[in-house]
Amino acid sequence: MKELYNLHAEICKVFSNPIRLEILDLLREKELSVTELMNKSKLSQTNISQHLSIMKSKGIVNSERIGKNICYKLSDPKIIKAFDIIREVLIKKIDHNKKIVQEIKI
Repeated sequence: MKELYNLHAEICKVFSNPIRLEILDLLREKELSVTELMNKSKLSQTNISQHLSIMKSKGIVNSERIGKNICYKLSDPKIIKAFDIIREVLIKKIDHNKKIVQEIKI
């Protein structure tokens, strides 16, 4: 069971970085090349490549050479499901905090 916890923690580390979260969100619909990711995120090629390398080593994304480009895609669509669940929880928390602030202002 400890091995499962360790693997879970390793996957969750991917979700702990805002740049990797942005890349995950960009890959939700389709596979993209590093150039496409650069254009959509305005991040440098080096920065994107470093994060993709981490994500690939954790089994979050897969890569495939298509012509001159290396394209990346999510290894499993359930990754986005986990991403979306976490985001829903955060939005709920933000809404709750806004209500508390509004009550304090009254």
